Formats: sequence, C-alpha cells, structure tokens
Amino acid sequence: MKYVGAHVSASGGVQNAPLNAQAIGARAFALFTKNQRQWHAKPLTDTAVAAFRENLQAADIAPRHVLPHDSYLINLGHPEPEGLEKSRAAFLEEMQRCEQLGLSLLNFHPGATLRKISETQSLRLVADSINWVLDQTRNVTAVIENTAGQGSTLGYRFEHLAEIIDRVEDKSRVGVCLDTCHTFVSGYDLRTAKACDETFSRFAEIVGFDYLCGMHLNDSKPDLGARVDRHHSLGQGKLGWEVFRYIMRDGRFDDIPLVLETIDETLWAEEIAALYAFE
Repeated sequence: MKYVGAHVSASGGVQNAPLNAQAIGARAFALFTKNQRQWHAKPLTDTAVAAFRENLQAADIAPRHVLPHDSYLINLGHPEPEGLEKSRAAFLEEMQRCEQLGLSLLNFHPGATLRKISETQSLRLVADSINWVLDQTRNVTAVIENTAGQGSTLGYRFEHLAEIIDRVEDKSRVGVCLDTCHTFVSGYDLRTAKACDETFSRFAEIVGFDYLCGMHLNDSKPDLGARVDRHHSLGQGKLGWEVFRYIMRDGRFDDIPLVLETIDETLWAEEIAALYAFE
C-alpha cells in the first residue's frame, strides 16, 4: 500500500502538522520540528508533544509514515572542527525532538565539502557524525537524502550513499530518502519506464531497497544532469508523469512515506489524488 503526502506547515506548533496533512488527503507527511533556518529552538513542551500525538492519531497517520526534515544549516561533513561540532550538536537535538514526538525517521542532506577537503574525507565525517548521534539516541533512523549535486554537496551519486552506510556501525538505524528531482538532475534518467528500470536497478545494486525509508516526489525544472536543485509541480517539469506512475505501481515503494515537495501547495490535494489514481 502506498502512503502519499506532502511537506506540510508546522506553523503555530508541531501539533498542527498532522491536521494540515489530513486536510489535503495525505496518508503521510513531512515537517520541520523547528525553524529550519535557525540553529536553536525552544524545547518542545509536553503540551505540544501530547497534542501532536493526539492529532497524528486523529488523522489516522502512523508515526512511521512521518518523515521530519532537519535544519538546512547542518553539515555533517563539515571540513572545519567548529562547524562540524556545531552541526553534530544540532543534529543530535533534531534526533531528540523526533524521539520526543514518537517518530522513527529523520531525513537530512548528507553535507558538503565546501571545497576544502575531498569528497571521500567528507563522506567519512558524515558517517562518523551519524555514529556519534546514534550512540546517544534510540529508535530514530538517520535517513540520508540524495542530492542534486549543486555546489560542493555530497550525496549526488548512489555510491556516496553506499559509502556512508558502509561506515555506519548500526545499519538498522540508517536509511535513504530518494528525491525524484535530485535523482534526475544528478544524472539518473527517470523519464520513461525503461529509464526507471535502469535507474532503480542501479540503486538496488549499489545501495539496496532494504535501506529505502522514504521518497520525495517532485518534478524538475532543470534537465537531466544539470545538478541544479529546482523542484516543479508534478507533470509540469522535465520528468513528466511516467516516473510517478511507475512508483505508484511498484511494490518496492510500498509502506514508506512518499512526500511531495512540489512548488505550489495549492495543488497538493490534487497531486495526491492524481498519484493514488495510478494504483
């Protein structure tokens, strides 16, 4: 069974996110548990945590189908000790907030070299960072998102994801989120069923579907291999509809959060309905 939703607002408090998801017909959703452009946030109150859990149950959405996203400021592959320490502390805080909310996933971008160290060195720092945080938390899986490869970011090759996972000690608590736009602009074609077969076969061989914990479903404004991160509404970009039809009809994508991050939130309910129509 498929669980489709969108990255909804948590404005006014995290407890509002499940209700915002319910309002658009979502069976899954993503959220920021704090301001994504600030390092620190006020602690979650017992009242907010209780309300979040109650609203999640009222919306009939399972905790495993919620895919929180961490702050954009965090760089777990930071080349400088001060930046790395700050990022690790912030990531730990994000994981602890997920623990409080009873959520089992935390999605994050792996990091960036800032062109000061090699990709291999930075990937090792990412894995070390994950190990450091997993040792201090319980029950939350660190979910690495593949990236568009813009600038000096890591994670734009399936091999990057595999290298990080290989160095993580507790492999039961590490996973992957594939973003369709990022996958496409980093050079993996998804425009036809044949292209999807080839790309997802490569993912299966290099990373493995056992590690797939979620997906971001986005069309793409840039073309194949552009390595520019610009999302589009479904069917309005360079990808078209075929990849989304493919995902909705393939059992390998069952029982994980499939989350829209498309650019026009007024279309989310329509896009969710269109995706379910493919089943």
